[in-house]
Order: sequence, then structure tokens, then C-alpha cells
Amino acid sequence: MAAPFTIPLWADILAVAIGSLQGAIFAAGFRDRRLDLLGVAIIGTASGLGGGLLRDVFVNVTPAALSNNWLLLAAVGAALAGMLLERIFVRLDTVITVLDALTIGLFGAIGATKALALGMPEVPAVFIGVISAVGGSVVRDMLLNLPIALMHVGSLYAVAALVGTATLVVAVSVGLPIEMAATIGVAVTTVIRILAVRFGWSLPEQRALGPLRFPVRRLPLWHLPTRRR
Repeated sequence: MAAPFTIPLWADILAVAIGSLQGAIFAAGFRDRRLDLLGVAIIGTASGLGGGLLRDVFVNVTPAALSNNWLLLAAVGAALAGMLLERIFVRLDTVITVLDALTIGLFGAIGATKALALGMPEVPAVFIGVISAVGGSVVRDMLLNLPIALMHVGSLYAVAALVGTATLVVAVSVGLPIEMAATIGVAVTTVIRILAVRFGWSLPEQRALGPLRFPVRRLPLWHLPTRRR
């Protein structure tokens, strides 16, 4: 049974803050919703902590966000900063995108290794890792009453988390140390996410399957059989 991958408290706080910042900037962009300070703070906090909360609910442990004062304070503070300083942070979009990609990888690695440490099989562990990585965005979209972004054509947000956590779980299953496996998984997630944003990669859009059409080969008239008289 693998031990869970852990990161320093400051890195965990930074990851939560980046998630909350992204959520608050996203929410503040909806001028027609007329969100107040409390509304943006709640949405930003849910974005930063939602994935971890869902992860811990699935694995039936005390939520990490509720066992430390700093994580909740960092989430609320980053959410308010994202709303009040939206114009400044929009100019830093590239930096925030890179940090967000790294955050997805870290959350995915923490979630997957936590599931493995609790004795879960490999496939459920990958599922928990993906939920941990992208759950905050799902909660954010639900609070804003929007179609969940992960289900629309986008820049491989959930796919990056899926590939990265699957890589981590496979690496652990073949005997790599948990730290090395987690590093590889985080790197894979981060690189896929950054490249997808940079080049606009996305999954194909769903289209309804039409009736099967078989090509009809039309023969010249002189190839048609003639009726014998």
C-alpha cells in the first residue's frame, strides 16, 4: 500500500489560492449576474477547495480544508483579491494559466495517492485523482448555474488530469517510489494542459450518428443485364 503524496503547507496554500483566484476572476466576468463581495468569495472559495472537499467525501475522511485554518483563509483572501484586482490579474493570464496547470497536477496527484493509500484499486484511484483536480471547476459552474465547462469543447482540462493521474497510478503499480511517480504525473498533467491552451487542442465535438450510408456504384448502361426474349 503506497503512502499518500504530500506537499509542503505553503505549496498547498498556494495551490488553493490559485484555484480560488481563477474562480473569482471567472465569476467577476459575469457583469449581468451582479454578484456581491460575499457571492464572489463563496464562488472563489468553492473553486479552490471544491476538488479537495469532493475527494475527501468520496474517500470518507475528514476534509483537509477543514483541518487547517490557513487553507480556508487563503481561499477567501484569494477570491476577494481576484475580484477587486481583476484587471491586474487578467494581464497576468499566462502566469496564472501555468500555475493553474501545475495546481491541477498537484491536486490530481494528492487525490490519487490518497486513494491508493486507503487501499482503493487503480481505476477508482484515477477517478478520485481527476475529481480532486477538476472538482472545483464543477462546483463553480454549478453555483453560477452554468453548463459544466468540462463537458464542453475546451482545452483538455479534465483530459490532462486523467492522463496525468493514470500515469502516476501506472508508475506506482510498476514499483516506482511515490515521490517519483507523483512528479511524473504532475509533469504530464501540466505539460498537456499548457500545450492544450497554447495550441487550442480539444476533443472532437459530439455529433449525432446519422443513418449508415453505403456508396452505390453505378454501372454504365452497357453493364446492365439484358432480359432475354
